[in-house]
Amino acid sequence: MIEELKNINEKYIEEYKESPKELKKYELIKNVRDGFDLEEMNNKYTEYFENFDYIVGDWAYGKLRLKGFYDSNNKSVTIINDIKYIDKYIEENCAYGCRYFLLKKVKKGKDKNDWKFSMF
Repeated sequence: MIEELKNINEKYIEEYKESPKELKKYELIKNVRDGFDLEEMNNKYTEYFENFDYIVGDWAYGKLRLKGFYDSNNKSVTIINDIKYIDKYIEENCAYGCRYFLLKKVKKGKDKNDWKFSMF
């Protein structure tokens, strides 16, 4: 799995440099069946997702769908956007065997504008 993520990192590093700075606040923590496509993510990502701790992207009928989730201890969490129910969401709301990925918001560094980013 680590090798797979390293390959993804190498594949997308140049495209990533051109990504919106908001997207750079996330790290790829799960990539099932090569579901992560940086170009499509760049096209779909909007300010709406900035407050979420996680973003899941899944593919249905050739289109990328995004949904935001929160950490269980986040004050905005509800049962429909709690990350501890991600497996249930994938099972019940995504096509069986679909390609999908999970991004996690990374913590800020010492400087409030200094975000750490990693694709593995």
